[in-house]
Amino acid sequence: MVEVLAADGVFTTADVARPGAVILARHGEPDLSRKVRLTADGYRHWWGAYEEKGLRQGQTPPAGLVTVARNAGAVIASTRPRSMETAHAVCAGRAFARDPLFVEAPLPPPPFPSWIRLSPRLWGFIARVWWWYFDHHDGQETRGQAEERAGQAATLVADLAREGQDVLVVAHGFFNTMVGEALKRQGWRCTEDQGFRYWRARRFERI
Repeated sequence: MVEVLAADGVFTTADVARPGAVILARHGEPDLSRKVRLTADGYRHWWGAYEEKGLRQGQTPPAGLVTVARNAGAVIASTRPRSMETAHAVCAGRAFARDPLFVEAPLPPPPFPSWIRLSPRLWGFIARVWWWYFDHHDGQETRGQAEERAGQAATLVADLAREGQDVLVVAHGFFNTMVGEALKRQGWRCTEDQGFRYWRARRFERI
């Protein structure tokens, strides 16, 4: 309830819908081994396969995330298989939206010599640093373009939450972070942070 000034100059109370929460969740663990050593070109192929893979078998979604999905007014997954399969798991048969706006930011590795062989995890860190700080995008989406997309994604979910419904996004670790930062710039605050591991989520509210 808030006070509003009526036409006759008298303050009265009126119901104003408080925005729902926005929950940004990372997908489950994909079905692709990280126990390999790769060249830069090898990592490029590995990442391409990662983008096409679904989830490793035998995973159980956290009960808390299932509850969030059940109570949300809207659920959106990115169009990558790992995100859509995660959304299927937490929605338990409920329909959800799919939107390429939420796909992960690219991870093109820098052109290191072929004698350098690293784990996918280390390649991912190096590629993200080169992409973020040195604008190495290898013809793919740039940091500036991804930041613009994250702003669009934040506006979309904020608009959906405006009428009081919670919105669950099932997407990717780094791009979720970018969307979260865009939400903060729009006046939202992170009220719960489970970290960035698989199946984990962060909750944002307009306070």
